[in-house]
Amino acid sequence: MDGNLAHGAQYLLRGAKMLNHKSLRLFVIIPLLVNILIFGSLIGLTISYLSELMSGWMGMIPQWLGFIEWILWPLIGLTLSLITGYIFTAVALLIASPFNALLAEKAEELITGRPVDSLEGLGAALLAIPRGIMRELLKILYYIPMFLLVLILTFIPGLNAIAPFLWLLLGAWMMSIQFLDYPMDNHQLSFADVKEAARFRRLSSLGLGGSVALCAGIPVVNFFVIPAAVVGATLMWCEELAE
Repeated sequence: MDGNLAHGAQYLLRGAKMLNHKSLRLFVIIPLLVNILIFGSLIGLTISYLSELMSGWMGMIPQWLGFIEWILWPLIGLTLSLITGYIFTAVALLIASPFNALLAEKAEELITGRPVDSLEGLGAALLAIPRGIMRELLKILYYIPMFLLVLILTFIPGLNAIAPFLWLLLGAWMMSIQFLDYPMDNHQLSFADVKEAARFRRLSSLGLGGSVALCAGIPVVNFFVIPAAVVGATLMWCEELAE
């Protein structure tokens, strides 16, 4: 049962629409502040690096091939946007993971009308920080081999033309695993269970993760994508996976 790409992508939009609900508003604020602090301070560095990288690459290309700059700019820009979006998102998630778990818990209670036996309140979230960080590190270790493989392919002539597609596909899978983990961890399910669930509804997972991956590289939008993705993944858990 693979699910549906478009239906999976809609979970992010539905999650975003729920963020202003009065019962979720408080639990959105802390992850949102973390996002603004991280993305806001680093986005300028990324733009500066992109300009320097393009200048260096164009300096190595013969003058008569200068016309290909208009091809390289969108390819390199999209690739760097995806990579930096993933890195910034990973840092933000590492710091705010317990609060995202609490947001997933409150979102599930709002969706189902039933209490979730998990974290209760900000105090419990603070106590859960060490465990949340360990869970995030486990996910990072799972991602690293795939990340390195795509990174190597990005610098191989010929193959690097499909690098943006490979980064988007990798990001879609990574983001689906990342955010489905929050509601599933609240039910004491293992990381292996999360991966199996994502494979079971592969297209829905890639639709959700792909929309998150694209939005993670867009300035300002990426401030809000993490809480929206947490709620969207919780919707997917309740509607497609909990049974």
